[in-house]
Amino acid sequence: MAQQPLLLGIDIGTTSIKTIAFDPTGMVVAQASVPTPTHYDRPGWAHYDPEETWQTVVGLIRAVVAQLDDATAIASVGVASYGETGVPLDAQGEPTYDAIAWFDDRTATQADWLTATIGQDALFRVTGVAIQPILGLCKLLWLRDHEPDVLAHTRLWLNMADYITYRLCGIPATDYSLASRMLCMDLRQQRWADDLLSAVGIAPTILAPLLPGGTALGPLLPEVAQATGLSAKTQVAVGGHDHVCGALALGVTEPGDVLNSIGTAEAVFVPVTEPTLDPRFGRQGYSQGVHLAGGYYLFGGLYTSGAAVDWFRKAFANDTDHATLIAEAATVPTGSNGAFFLPHLRQSSPPHLDLAARGAFLNLHIEMGRATLFRALLEGIAYEMRYSLEPMLDHGQFGQPGTVYLSGGGAYNQLYTQIKASVLNQPLTVVDVKETTALGAALLGGLGAGLYPDVPQALATLSTTHEIIPPIVTDSTFYEDAYRTVYQRLYEALRPLRLHTQE
Repeated sequence: MAQQPLLLGIDIGTTSIKTIAFDPTGMVVAQASVPTPTHYDRPGWAHYDPEETWQTVVGLIRAVVAQLDDATAIASVGVASYGETGVPLDAQGEPTYDAIAWFDDRTATQADWLTATIGQDALFRVTGVAIQPILGLCKLLWLRDHEPDVLAHTRLWLNMADYITYRLCGIPATDYSLASRMLCMDLRQQRWADDLLSAVGIAPTILAPLLPGGTALGPLLPEVAQATGLSAKTQVAVGGHDHVCGALALGVTEPGDVLNSIGTAEAVFVPVTEPTLDPRFGRQGYSQGVHLAGGYYLFGGLYTSGAAVDWFRKAFANDTDHATLIAEAATVPTGSNGAFFLPHLRQSSPPHLDLAARGAFLNLHIEMGRATLFRALLEGIAYEMRYSLEPMLDHGQFGQPGTVYLSGGGAYNQLYTQIKASVLNQPLTVVDVKETTALGAALLGGLGAGLYPDVPQALATLSTTHEIIPPIVTDSTFYEDAYRTVYQRLYEALRPLRLHTQE
C-alpha cells in the first residue's frame, strides 16, 4: 500500500514561525513553532535578520521531520509570510541589509514624498493600494535615501516568503498576493509597474519574476535536503501572503463571500472578480490585491475588536474573565437598554480614514451596569463591522454578501457571533480549521507538486466541519432600525466634539 503523501506548510508570522506537516485532507500530522526572532534597533524601528530567519526555519523543519516515521512522505513545501517585508540580495544571493519589519515606521518621510511627487490618486489608479509607510516601495525608497550603497549592490528584492522559498530551491519568484503589498505592481495587468519604478529611482530589474501562488519551482537544493532531513525530491512551489493563504484554506474563494477574522482587530476580506481602481475607495481606507484562488480581493476591517474587550475588562471590570462578562451581557435585552458604543479606540475604521477618531459610550443611564455596557460594546463592534463591510459589497456590486465565514478567537464567543448574525441579518459560518495560514501555504505546495489538480479540488479534499449561526429574526428587525437611524450617524455626529477637544 502506497504511503500517503504529506504537505509541509511554513508560516512566517509576526508573533511566531510555524512549520506544520498536513495530510492531504488538512489534518495536522506534526508541527513545531518558535517565537519570531525580531530585533528592535530604536523606537519605531524593527528588523528581521534574514539568515537568522532561515536557520530558524531549518531548525523547525528538522523538528517536524523528527516526529515522522518517514521524512520522504513530505512531498511538497509551501511558504506564507507577512507582507511589506523585503530581503535585499546581492549578485551572489547574500543579504545586503536586514529585512525591515512590516510594522517599522521609519519610512513615513518616503510615503509623504510619494504623495507629493506621484500623488495618492495616481498611484491608486495603477496599484489599487493607498500610500502607506509600511508598503514595500517605501522601504526601497528608504534604502535609496539612507543606504544608497546598499541599494547599489542589491540585485534582487524578495518578500520574506519568497526569500525562504528561494533558500529552499534556489529559484527567485514572488506571487501576486505578496506583490500586491509592494505599491509598485500594476494591479489590473498583474505586472510590475516599470515606469513608476523608474520614475522614483528604483531599477525594475531587482524585483523577482511574478508567478501565481502554487506554481511549481522545482525540488529542494541538495544541501537543503541534507540540512533539514527532507527528501531531495520534495517539491517547492511559489507561496503567498499570510492573510490570503488563510482565506484560501477556509475556502473563501467565491466573489461576494466574506471572511471576517476576529482577533485583537477584525479583518474583513471579500473576493471579487475585478479590482476597484477608483481612488475614492483608497481614500476610505480600504485595500485590495490578487487572490491566490484567482481574481482579486477587497480588504477592510476594524482596528479595535478584541482590543476593545480587553480595554473594557481592565478599565471597568477589574480584569474579570471573558466568560463571566459574556454570561452577564447575555442577560441584557437586545439593544442594551438604549446604550451605544462607537469602537474607535485607536482610530476609525474604513470607510472613514481618521487617525484621530475617538470612541464613545452614548445614551447612558444611572441604572446601567457593566453588563449593559459590555453588551453595548459587543453590539457596537458588530455594527462597525457591518458599517465597514457595506462599501466593500457596494464596490463589488454584490448588494448582499454570499457566505459569511468567521475565523479567529472571537469566532468562538457565542454571544458576539449571535449578535453579529442578527446585525448582519445573515447566517454566519464558523469553519473549524486550525492553523489556516500554514494550511493555505501547504495547499500551494500541494498544487505545485500535482497532489491536487486545482484549487477547487484541493478545497474539496479538505476535511472540515462547519457551524451555522442563524440570525434571530426579531433581533435583526431591532438592529436594522438601530443601525439605520442611530449607528450610521454616530461618527459624523461626534466629529465636532473630537475636533473641539483637539484644538
